[in-house]
Amino acid sequence: MATVVATASAPRIHQPRKVGIWTPAYTLWLREIVRFYRQKARVVGVIASPLLFWFVLGSGFAHSFHSGSAGSGEYLGYFFPGAVVMIVLFTAIFSMMSLIQDRNEGFLLSVLAAPVSRSSIVLGKVLGGATLASIQGIVFLVFTPLIGVHPSLSAIAVSVAAIVMISFELTALGFAIAWPMDSPQAFHAIVNLILLPLWMLSGALFPASGASGWLRILMRLNPLTYGVDALRNALFPAQATEFSLAMNLAVTLAFCVLTFAASWAIVNRRTNKPAA
Repeated sequence: MATVVATASAPRIHQPRKVGIWTPAYTLWLREIVRFYRQKARVVGVIASPLLFWFVLGSGFAHSFHSGSAGSGEYLGYFFPGAVVMIVLFTAIFSMMSLIQDRNEGFLLSVLAAPVSRSSIVLGKVLGGATLASIQGIVFLVFTPLIGVHPSLSAIAVSVAAIVMISFELTALGFAIAWPMDSPQAFHAIVNLILLPLWMLSGALFPASGASGWLRILMRLNPLTYGVDALRNALFPAQATEFSLAMNLAVTLAFCVLTFAASWAIVNRRTNKPAA
């Protein structure tokens, strides 16, 4: 609230000083990290669910699926990049669900009323969720010896870069979806309609080369396909993949920029409602 200071000449109005973008963004980022690791069941669930899904589904298809991944033809190897992206997707979904919780509890309204840029809200929340998703996905890489893969340092570096970009794009996309929502149920409905099909049509479960014509087109139009393919490029360099590593990383980076720009535009949008 502006304050009026009387002087001998004329009253002066002091407007509240607006802080920069980085301090509020860092505060929101740190809040996401602390809140996540205080919820132990959430940490276990994010890792255990994809791990169980990867092992059970991979073992079930091990003798009926032949992709040549990691030179073994086992589905466990082919499905591994998809399992990593599944962890990232689950973490991004849960992180952005907290946005709805913050609104319902009044925390988000307090942040919006504070003298901070709305861009800092986008940056802090997206970076917080992307950091958590990246950590969970990178930790899952310790299971690569189970599929007979021992990646080099360069392969690990490329894998980490791909996981970070996938985490950022999925978190930013989740932010753009969650911001207009007022209930977790509505967010779940959109997740089931958009995010899960996005993962299933990314080459995580089956290669585009073995899909029907129209499905192959959808998979190639899916930007998440290039992130999964980048992980497969890094972990299985001897395996022939759909696209080159450079193209995969370039498309993934472009989608990161696009989803963050969409989140920024949605938060900074001004709605002009007619007066009653």
